[in-house]
Formats: sequence, C-alpha cells, structure tokens
Amino acid sequence: MRPAFSIIFLTTLTGAGQGLFLLLYATEMLHAAVTPGFYIGGSLLVLGLSALGLLASFFHLGHPSRSWRAMTMWRTSWLSREVIVLMGFLGMVLLYLLAHWSGLGLTAVLGGMASVLALGLFVCTGMVYVAIKVMKEWVSPLTVANFFLMGCASGATLASAYALVGAPDLVPHFIEVALIATLLALLGRSAALIRNARLKPTTTLQSAIGIRHPRIVQKAQGAMGGSFNTREFFHGKSDAFIRAIKPAFITLAFVVPLALLAAGLSRPWLLPLVFVLQYLGLLAERWFFFAEANHPQNLYYQIIS
Repeated sequence: MRPAFSIIFLTTLTGAGQGLFLLLYATEMLHAAVTPGFYIGGSLLVLGLSALGLLASFFHLGHPSRSWRAMTMWRTSWLSREVIVLMGFLGMVLLYLLAHWSGLGLTAVLGGMASVLALGLFVCTGMVYVAIKVMKEWVSPLTVANFFLMGCASGATLASAYALVGAPDLVPHFIEVALIATLLALLGRSAALIRNARLKPTTTLQSAIGIRHPRIVQKAQGAMGGSFNTREFFHGKSDAFIRAIKPAFITLAFVVPLALLAAGLSRPWLLPLVFVLQYLGLLAERWFFFAEANHPQNLYYQIIS
C-alpha cells in the first residue's frame, strides 16, 4: 500500500498522547506528590499531540468539509468508531484538565473515563487495519497490540522528558516504564515482522487468470501510464529501499532509545533527544507498516509501462 503521511502522523501523534495520558493518570492514582500544574501541563501536551494528529488526518480527506460523516457508520465501521472515540477522548482529557485547574476533585473519575477511552482508541485504530481481511500482513492480534505498545513506549519517553521540568523526582520511575514499554514494543514488532516474512500469498498469477502454466511472465500492466491502482496500492519504492528501512526503524524506534533511556538515568538531559529520535523511528515504522501490506491487485499492476 502507499503510505499516507497524514495517517502516519495521526496514528503516531495520538498514540504518543494516549500513552502519555495513561502514565499521567497512573501516577495520580499512585498518589505521587506532585502539584496539579504537572497534570494540567501534561494534559495540554496530550491535547496538543492529539489535535495535531487530528489536523493531519484532514489532509487525507477528499472533502474535509464532509468529515463529520465519518462518524455516521459507527455500527459497521471501525474507522467511524475510531473518530467517535478520539473525539470522546479529547473531550474527557479537557474535562480532566479543567477539574485539576478548578480543584473540583473529580479527577479520579474523569481520568478513569479518559483512560478507558484511550485504551478503546488503541483498539479501534488497530482494528481499522485488522478488519481489512485482504491485507494478510495486518490481520493479526499483533496489529492492535503493537499500536498499544508503541503508543505507550513513545508516551512514556515523552513523560520522562516532560517530568524534567514538572516533577524531577518522577524521572527515574518514568524512565523505567519507558524502558519496559520500549522493550515490549520491540518484541511485539519483531514478532509481527517474523510472522509477515513467513506469509505465503493465496493468490498467484496462475489463479488470477485461470492458466496453470508453471511460468508466467508479465510484460505490461495493461495501460500506458499510471492509474489509481498503481498510485494507491503500491508504495513505489525499490526493494533496496524497503530492505534498508526495516533495520533503520528498528534501530531508531527501539534499539537507540533503549540505550539512551538507560543512560538517561544518569544523564537526564538526554531524554528530550530520546523522544525525538524514537518518534522519527516510529514515523519510519508506520511508513513500513503500510508499505509492507501487499494488496493482491499488485499481481496484475506490478509492472508499470
């Protein structure tokens, strides 16, 4: 598939925001001795990341003015459910922020509801792709698990950097959470890569055209130039590029952050850099997630005249 950068930014930015909020709420439930300002600032970060992701998603729409219609098919569409849950999550985080700002004392309830919506949003986002049965690379519980784990990893890394200015005493604890989440994310993504490498296509050129000859060579795609099929269902990059980006995102998103987070226990000033590097790695990972999915129609459109 052709990776859409609007969706790449949506899923990575909102994922980091969800992970950050889950850690903020867990910190409050553990009765950490921090001021309300820490939770207010953290909630603003969550809202900012999610709003940026939502804004980026508008560039994926042919008619942004009709975006409200995305919520009308909630009975059958995971995409509609994702939009609804995202809006609910944003609204609940805003109420959580206002409760801390006003001192109403409802933060435990509001934060709990926002946390449930954050978890639900991870599920909805992952199921958007799991539900596309023709994409064998996506049809796995690992898809949902990896959206959750990578969101928690980036959110915990961001929380560690944010705590430098808001709650320095929490930095070592947040680093430990970030280390665990990043390691689990590495294991989950590695399991998905191994699974996908073993997949065998159920459709072949022989089955597509009904000819059983053992060797069929395609000479042309059947059209003189590009088309919707060649633009939207294929990433357009070379095999060498695809082979190079896999170790690149594994290194940037997981290996380097693990090393720098461990170093951050004694060198906290590294933490903002860790988040930036990890986020860049997650952008590459999400690009590969889309590019790796091979639509069966590419059997026919694999050669561009």
